[in-house]
Amino acid sequence: MNYRQAQDYILSFTDYEKIPGIAYTAANYDLRRMEKLLQPLGNPHLGTKTVHIAGTKGKGSTAAMVAQALIASGYKTGLFTSPHLHTIRERVRINSRLISEADFAAFTTELQPIVDRINHEAAFGQLTTFEILTALVFAYFKKNRVDFQVLEVGLGGRLDATNVAKGDVCIITSLSLDHTEVLGNTIAQIAAEKAGIIKSGCIVVSSPQTEEAAKIIKRTCRQQRAKLIQVGKDVTWNSTGCNLKCQSLTVFGRNGKYELTIPLIGAHQMENAATAVAALEALCELGMSIPAVAITKGFRQVSWPGRLQILQHEPTVVVDGAHNAHSMKRLAEAIKDCFSFGKCHVVFGTSCDKDTQGMVSELKRIADHVTVTTSTHPRAAVSALVVQEFTKQGVNPNTARTVNKALSQSLSRSDKADLILVTGSLFVVAEAIDYFHSKNRLPAQP
Repeated sequence: MNYRQAQDYILSFTDYEKIPGIAYTAANYDLRRMEKLLQPLGNPHLGTKTVHIAGTKGKGSTAAMVAQALIASGYKTGLFTSPHLHTIRERVRINSRLISEADFAAFTTELQPIVDRINHEAAFGQLTTFEILTALVFAYFKKNRVDFQVLEVGLGGRLDATNVAKGDVCIITSLSLDHTEVLGNTIAQIAAEKAGIIKSGCIVVSSPQTEEAAKIIKRTCRQQRAKLIQVGKDVTWNSTGCNLKCQSLTVFGRNGKYELTIPLIGAHQMENAATAVAALEALCELGMSIPAVAITKGFRQVSWPGRLQILQHEPTVVVDGAHNAHSMKRLAEAIKDCFSFGKCHVVFGTSCDKDTQGMVSELKRIADHVTVTTSTHPRAAVSALVVQEFTKQGVNPNTARTVNKALSQSLSRSDKADLILVTGSLFVVAEAIDYFHSKNRLPAQP
């Protein structure tokens, strides 16, 4: 099959990213399906040094920093992240290069008869889109003999398809309430699911957590006899400067001090950087050679679009994929800390399974005008319900049927000194980026 056929084939299966509220149970997320799928491929998920990353926010940025430092250290490094902004190929990279269309098609073709047989037998239920894609990733990394695979969890951790791999270093980034209808209504329940990636004898790096989450992570580490490194305690950091293109910081690691510059703005990215440093030091503890100079070089080269990304000046247009109350609070703080502007025009769209009330509560603190819109994604929240929440909290928003129209309206009413913030969902962010590509204001996507 060709690339288009391969993509259509993988997307033809149950895709929980497009279905809100699927119960997070072994019936729906049965790792035995993954093991059955991977066995005929020679169990490609095993035998490769693995960094496994779970968390509510910061997973992708942290994964990108770890991978880039490994590449700078001379290691062939595979990176698997989700979701994507523009093409499914963005999820699968080796040394920063997206999987080619030809390779994507070839590996899907190899998987097809195995997938069809397993689904026909249905011993443990039907394989899903994410499971098949994850198997493709493992096979692709193994065939290309990567030295490391850096894996971002898709959802939760304990039952996630990536959890068939054994992480040498497991990272748990900051936890907060998200996917509550699936993972649980309390931080403790969510922490228990995320901590499910912790394997016996691994090294665990935890970002700063609430007391409730930290307790669960510590208990799991004790049970698994896994060493725990706590960022904010064992590894710390402080800011040394920032502008609209990058920020600098000093990370005080367990092995030394690192003077870093990252092309990502916002205080939360410094926390992610410190977490990535802690993980890289843990790999050194396991015998890997990762020089400080490579960490500095790698972090400087990190690219992670859709996170406080500036698309235009005069007026300033910023996009960020924050999609829960806690990340929206951090985003609002970053907007006030990093930008000087007249009025703030918010373009907001989210998914139907998100905490709209919590996000609106944070956004209304910085928004002078709000335009509610919807992405084309199947999980997009109905505009009328989002408008209702803004109105309930004392904000009277405008509406626009599409992201393009919302941007056009916001641009027309903004002065040069104003700021337009597009947020609430990575799907909305992706469409905003596409809008500016169509205007030839940004370089083409891969």
